[in-house]
Amino acid sequence: MFFLENIWIVPLLPAAGAALMLLFGKRLAKSLVNSICVGSVAMSFVWTVMAVLQFTHSGAPHFERVLFTWLGSGGGRMLYTLHGGGHAEFLVNAGVLLDPLSCVWLLFVTGVGTLIHIYSTGYMAHEGGYYRFFGYLNLFMFSMLTLILANNYLMMFVGWEGVGLCSYLLIGFYFHKHSASTAANKAFITNRIGDAGVILGSLTIFWLFGTFDFVKVTELARAQSATLMGTQIVMLATLALFVGACGKSAQLPLYVWLPDAMEGPTPVSALIHAATMVTAGVYMVARSNALFVLAPETMKVVAIVGALTAIFAASIGLVQNDIKRVLAYSTVSQLGYMFLALGLGAFTAGVFHVFTHAFFKALLFLGSGSVIHAMGGQQDMRGMGNLARKIPITFRTMLIGTLAIAGIPGLAGFFSKDEILWQAWSAHNGAFRYLWYVAFATALMTSFYMFRLIYLTFFGGSRMSHEVEHHVHESPRSMTVPLIVLATCSVFAGYLGVSPSIARFVGLHGETNRFEHFLAPVFDNGSEKASEGAPAEGAKDEGSPSEYLLMALSIAAAGAGWWSAKRAYAGCKDGVREPIAMAAPAVYKTLLNKYYVDEFYDKAFTGRSEVAGVRLGAIGAGEALWKVDSGLIDGGVNGTGWMTRTFGVLSSWWDAKIIDGLGVNGPAYIVRKLSYPVRLLQWGLLQWYALVMVFGVAGFLWYFVLR
Repeated sequence: MFFLENIWIVPLLPAAGAALMLLFGKRLAKSLVNSICVGSVAMSFVWTVMAVLQFTHSGAPHFERVLFTWLGSGGGRMLYTLHGGGHAEFLVNAGVLLDPLSCVWLLFVTGVGTLIHIYSTGYMAHEGGYYRFFGYLNLFMFSMLTLILANNYLMMFVGWEGVGLCSYLLIGFYFHKHSASTAANKAFITNRIGDAGVILGSLTIFWLFGTFDFVKVTELARAQSATLMGTQIVMLATLALFVGACGKSAQLPLYVWLPDAMEGPTPVSALIHAATMVTAGVYMVARSNALFVLAPETMKVVAIVGALTAIFAASIGLVQNDIKRVLAYSTVSQLGYMFLALGLGAFTAGVFHVFTHAFFKALLFLGSGSVIHAMGGQQDMRGMGNLARKIPITFRTMLIGTLAIAGIPGLAGFFSKDEILWQAWSAHNGAFRYLWYVAFATALMTSFYMFRLIYLTFFGGSRMSHEVEHHVHESPRSMTVPLIVLATCSVFAGYLGVSPSIARFVGLHGETNRFEHFLAPVFDNGSEKASEGAPAEGAKDEGSPSEYLLMALSIAAAGAGWWSAKRAYAGCKDGVREPIAMAAPAVYKTLLNKYYVDEFYDKAFTGRSEVAGVRLGAIGAGEALWKVDSGLIDGGVNGTGWMTRTFGVLSSWWDAKIIDGLGVNGPAYIVRKLSYPVRLLQWGLLQWYALVMVFGVAGFLWYFVLR
């Protein structure tokens, strides 16, 4: 049990690589950088595989190990909580938790992460800041693995913020480009909105249960489900957590950062924005399933937001011309599918789609990077065409990824997507069937825009310049081998979650849903408590005619999208003619401009209709807050100061002119003026007094004697 007991080493391996790169990487040769950074992630993958094997053989529902006390002294400081109407000690232990859910995430994060690191050695070989790029990648792996292995909400939040920071660093890797730096800012600021939700939700959970630990919260929630079902406090906590999930997993209305994040290098798009970071929100909701099933209203919100995001992003992807942006909107749409499943109570189906999506979406992003590499940086599909023969490995692997995401039978995406569609149709709440129609339309759009990408890129006449066409070449083995491995996983990963009915359909008799069985301890009784959502997973009417009919409709949607894309784009030679533009120009313009959401945000927050380069609506919010601060807050402070100063001047004038002037000095002035004639006689000179006396005596004599 050595690997299981020391599972905490898994995130420390890439952390060591990141530290070496950021401290000494500039002095190291590229070969040594590759050995350290790729090797550390590969070692994490091997360690994870061994630990998961030991965990499954142990038979325990989970493995938890406390490493040290992080917050709280353990001195008995008690805080008021709602749980039991009593008090709880604020104590947070830093530790690791390994259970079936974290096993799934650890395996595909470290596995896909290793392949992307290998791919990056070829893709970034001639880029500046090579060591810095790999240092950021390793730092991201450390943060993501910390998030997954955390045993409580606060430790998870540390990893949550870490991946946000690394996203900022990697999206803005080409910092000399204004569009890249503003895209990084946009991602960072938008995610702060969601982060506030995670903080509020986590603190509400502590207020309710007196603990942040995942295991204890789950046990208390299930033990008190009868009293907590539908309460406002649980709804508040889960809604706050879902706000955080919307930010990190790019759901309406906080999805706007992810398409612009394509400014980063393509391996970044594959690692962070397809396979790992954007699934953090899904992980948090799945991890908190015991709480979400106690809040049926929140579950409805999750399902509806997921469905709306899925079709909204898919419709935008129909007309995008940048090969990476098509995949970016596809990611947003597929994340909506995952949240739709979680909102229905089909947690296993949602997690299964996360698992399969990690392989074929990473494959598609890395494949697009191989195309861009071959085209010398060209990303506009209208300037491509006829590449199938020139870069055959890239073409074949990307075709497999496209077949998988479109839901063609036999590939990974078919199994996970079909399960979500079935859960939507068979929900206890009949109104949820409307979400099936949304998901079905999304599946049709997904097939169309993905095969549109294939035909515009690899078929038809060449639309590139002669110089570019002359230099088109297949990528090196460091890039093509990861594509082949991911293509293989995109074919076979779905067979881990084959339901018995689908197993019979594809000829695998006697198979059971091993993926669902593996995750059962995590979602124990979860679906049953979502009384208004989907039925308990695994309890559906296996092999019913309606299920096979829905399966046939799903396959038909994939086929219809494929056929429509082939008909419209397979023969493009000189120029690309968009069928939507010809049929409905206004609709095409709206979709091409992404429903003007960025412009709306700019107008709402900045007062301007457009910001040059990548739009950043949060700038306007900052400007508005600055105006409030300078105009209202500082204005109030300055106004108070002005009034005080004015009253001081008036008070000084009143004291000097009225009190001292009229009240005190006025009578003195009058006495002084009236005493002037008397003061003329009182000079203080002796001879003057003698003269007056002489005149006085002479006067007396004249009056009494001489008159």
